[in-house]
Amino acid sequence: MEGKVVLEEHFSTERNNALWNAKGEEDRNGVAYARDVERRLLDPDACLREMDRAGVEMCILSLTSPGVQGVVDPHEALALARASNDHAHALTRKHPGRFAAFAAVPMQEPQAAADELARAVGELGLKGALINGYSNVGPDEAVQYLDEDVVLPFWDRVAALNVPVYLHPREQLPSQQRAIRGYPELGGSAWCFAIETSTHAVRLMLSGLFDIYPGVQVILGHLGEGLPFMLPRLQHRLDEQREGRKGAKAAHRPSHYFARNFHITTSGHFHTKQLRQAIAQIGAERVLFSIDYPYEQMDVGGRWFDDLELEDGLKASIGRANANRLFSLGLPEISAGAVAGSAS
Repeated sequence: MEGKVVLEEHFSTERNNALWNAKGEEDRNGVAYARDVERRLLDPDACLREMDRAGVEMCILSLTSPGVQGVVDPHEALALARASNDHAHALTRKHPGRFAAFAAVPMQEPQAAADELARAVGELGLKGALINGYSNVGPDEAVQYLDEDVVLPFWDRVAALNVPVYLHPREQLPSQQRAIRGYPELGGSAWCFAIETSTHAVRLMLSGLFDIYPGVQVILGHLGEGLPFMLPRLQHRLDEQREGRKGAKAAHRPSHYFARNFHITTSGHFHTKQLRQAIAQIGAERVLFSIDYPYEQMDVGGRWFDDLELEDGLKASIGRANANRLFSLGLPEISAGAVAGSAS
């Protein structure tokens, strides 16, 4: 299918790289993998070449994890966010119609994050925010999650701007990793990213946030970080444990919010049976194609999607139309031939 849109695709900058290094990826995946990822994060032309090979028309970029969320000092976090958003804006202006971008936001200071989101959306034309999980707000394990009351000024601005927020993974805190001690290969994207991020999403569902802001939309990658499969069990047990419902903050059950306030993407999860199950759980209109570049290869994700045995209308929705609507991209509808065709 030509004309696909992808939205969990990453870039970095020299300033961001000065804060983080690829050692964690080297430990898990080898030096060659980490160095290749680092090179491609800094090279938008390489991204464009891969997009062309994979039949991807538009790529919504975001600053790679942990990015701004790992910077403890709020002034430094804001400076990194502003510089990263200006860089993203420059990429979108240089390649109109090919690149769009999410804003990085300094959640260490929610009001500053709200103001930077407004600048990024209103002045730079960015398409919402991507937040890399919890934010470091002090030494050791002093962190802040997005359901906490202090964050409400940010959500208020999100609702007013009517833009989505992508909740992207980051590693669990060290104190929460006892279960994988001795198995460091489980610490990142292979396992613990999904546990950390799905738990964060459930916190949002149970917090009452979506009762205050019923129109807010949150995006989860990797086919929903396991939630399409685990959420029914979670909800069943919450229902059975009636004592646990006393004093609940949310007015509705988790499935209510999952069906109304969440979208999921296929990023890094190119498995057809699981895709069909996710569609059955959340609905095709809330599923969006993505790849997770450069941690995944665009042509691998593109070929998988092109070869999917889905009706043309459904494939066009997941591959393009759903993102076009959610982000108000203004892209034209694609022809049946483009849907049926495979990436070159």
